[in-house]
Amino acid sequence: MKSMTGYGRCKELIGERTITVELRAVNHRYLDCTVKAPRMYGFLEEAVKKAAAARIARGKVEVYIAVEVQEAGDISVTVNHALADHYLAALNDLRDRYGLADDVTTMSLARLPDVLGSDRVEQDADEVTRDVLAVFQKAVDSFDEMRVREGEKLAADVRSRCEAIEGMVAEVEKRSPERVREHREKLLARMHEVLADTSIDEQRILTEAAIFADKTAVDEETVRLRSHLHQLELMLAEKQAIGRKIDFLVQEMNREANTIGSKANDVEMARTVVDIKSEIEKIREQIQNIE
Repeated sequence: MKSMTGYGRCKELIGERTITVELRAVNHRYLDCTVKAPRMYGFLEEAVKKAAAARIARGKVEVYIAVEVQEAGDISVTVNHALADHYLAALNDLRDRYGLADDVTTMSLARLPDVLGSDRVEQDADEVTRDVLAVFQKAVDSFDEMRVREGEKLAADVRSRCEAIEGMVAEVEKRSPERVREHREKLLARMHEVLADTSIDEQRILTEAAIFADKTAVDEETVRLRSHLHQLELMLAEKQAIGRKIDFLVQEMNREANTIGSKANDVEMARTVVDIKSEIEKIREQIQNIE
């Protein structure tokens, strides 16, 4: 299980290029990937987004890419031969007309304006993309290591809360028949008080108690809640993205807890249900960070 929050970085020298890739991610309902690269490498965006989608299921992910070309490997120096010819013709004309020394050198000619120029060599987009994606994969490996560590912590916390809920469900199941017995005893006491010496219909008491037990029975809800807890435990062991499935399951757990609370009709059970809902809410908060 992985957290959606993470950071990864990789820097490598491939050929003449030093490539750096950084990933940062926070919670998000879906995968939202943003790629930031120098303008001249804008062609990388779609390829990197596709690679990210293959490795990351959910989260707001920002990818930063830097490419440095070593020793000006992407610079080309050019000679403006037409302009140099004009300069040289003009210099020769000055020499001949005024009887000057013939001291024109390569360096003096090269220093004249615009004789030499420099341009960036257009890089092979396919080659750059291949190299950047190779570094990107290693950055994602680092990114995933952090997310797995965070995921393990989240899973441990969720498991501990599931155990707490299991214990509280057991308390509800234990309390439920006691509550029916207490209701029957209170009903019998009230009947004695009202009817005094008149004989009491025991069958009527049993019928009323049975109706009360049927209206307030929570057996089905506790069985389903235990089943949801078991399903959650299985999901925590899965190797794929489970955040959305767990989110749905927690909603079902909360629904069962609400039903138990509405049927409780008992102060002690009501307190336990409040504690169950509190733990479920804490689980819900934690799973917002699960991929």
